[in-house]
Amino acid sequence: MIQSYKQRPKLEDKYDAIIIGSGMGSLTVGAILAKEGKKVLILERHYTAGGFTHIFKRKGYEWDVGIHYIGGVQQENSPIRKLFDYVSDGKLAWADMGEVYDRIIIGDRSYDFVKGVENFRNKILSYFPDEENAIDAYIDLVFKSNKAMGAFYKEKALPGFLRFLIGGFLKRPYLKYADQTTYQVLSKLTKNEELIKVLSAQYGDYGLPPKQSSFAMHASVARHYFGGGNFPVGGSSKIVETIDPVIESSLGTILINAEVDEVIIENNRAKGVRMIDGKEFYADTIISGTGVFNTFEKLIPTSISTKLGLLEQLQKVTPSVSHACLYMGFKSSPKELELPKTNFWIYPNDGDHDTCVDRYLKDETAPFPVVYVSFPSAKDPDWSNRYPGRSTIDIITLVPYETVSQWKDTRWMKRGEDYETWKEQISQRLMKELFKQLPHLEGEVDHYELSTPLSTQHFVNYKNGEIYGIDHTPDRFRQKFLQPRTPIKGLYLTGQDIVTAGVGGALFAGVVTASAVTGTNFKNKIFV
Repeated sequence: MIQSYKQRPKLEDKYDAIIIGSGMGSLTVGAILAKEGKKVLILERHYTAGGFTHIFKRKGYEWDVGIHYIGGVQQENSPIRKLFDYVSDGKLAWADMGEVYDRIIIGDRSYDFVKGVENFRNKILSYFPDEENAIDAYIDLVFKSNKAMGAFYKEKALPGFLRFLIGGFLKRPYLKYADQTTYQVLSKLTKNEELIKVLSAQYGDYGLPPKQSSFAMHASVARHYFGGGNFPVGGSSKIVETIDPVIESSLGTILINAEVDEVIIENNRAKGVRMIDGKEFYADTIISGTGVFNTFEKLIPTSISTKLGLLEQLQKVTPSVSHACLYMGFKSSPKELELPKTNFWIYPNDGDHDTCVDRYLKDETAPFPVVYVSFPSAKDPDWSNRYPGRSTIDIITLVPYETVSQWKDTRWMKRGEDYETWKEQISQRLMKELFKQLPHLEGEVDHYELSTPLSTQHFVNYKNGEIYGIDHTPDRFRQKFLQPRTPIKGLYLTGQDIVTAGVGGALFAGVVTASAVTGTNFKNKIFV
């Protein structure tokens, strides 16, 4: 059972591994180590575990803060399904979202992304009948990029001398795709800007528009959803609920309200962690799932970070995009409101994705460059058992941290009238986008509240309220320090910064980290 550090539970001083943060990467590496008989302590500063997989409840509703859909899990033999089954002992159930997982809406035109590669191809071809060669070439490149990805991440788990010997050979095929931007690749296939805009419309899933994002990141997301979208039955809190017993099975513990002040380092070896109240826990293996910025800037003493050049390494990467999310509640069931399971991606009619983003960053009253709408209560078949006669909708858009940074020194829920006024303006604009698509929902709203980059900063502890760790530019994939091992013996990294954005990326990061820690090839153990 997940325990609160504030309740002063009975704890031991020494563990086999201590993991800082309880996001998807941390939970995965924790569960894998527990299955190897290791006693694991997971420390989470928030009052709820799970990182971006956690939920919050308010006024008779619950909302999932980070999970909106997962690809690949509907196929029992897919790597991602096998991994979820492995870390949850097969207790995590999934609901298929149906034939159309994403609807791309550009002005008054809409394009459906349907499940199944052949179906997807034929559907896109029906919208762009003159672009058959480009569409086929695009799908082929998506698969080729993903095929090369395995060796790239395998290299990260190898010991130093092996990385030196064969690292370049393993990484080279993937870097061919990672070194190009999404737009560079797509614009070689077609001159049809509308097709490029449609094919790259899921850029919100990793945060960077096509002229900035690495094609390898784009291809990873596109491939992830080719088989359709899925949602955890019972909501995303089921992820930590099903993994917790696996941690406990080896006498491990997940602690909430447990903030780590710093990693204890002696003679360049991590020995344990010091909590903000001064209490110390010890382990031979310390794993940080809090991101490279938090780890190198906050958890490692500055003198050591400086000496090892870790702060210098951080100059080579940038925090990813931040966002606002409008959480809405309705006093009617998803069936009564005729809510779809399909996600909506809504874009302005004029300009490519990068132009729309640039325009908005210069003028926040310009049209939102992207509005993403998710209907979690319609996706979860168990929702109406828990919340009969209720529904929820999430609406997300890009909001730069700089827009809200003037209120950064204020306290959560007490940030002042100007902040509340700004939030109300954004909320009304987002609702207007929703009502354009589903006008019958106007007048049905029972409750709404907006989270901002400051909310993300407060709860998830990312310094600029970013949601995808560090930006997925071509340059990011060239950074050798983004790997599980650090220059400090016994200190490892996990999470989306060492693989790629999102729950799937963090999930596989857990495998890479566990392999690096133990020297075991978990690929052969889990994915057979």
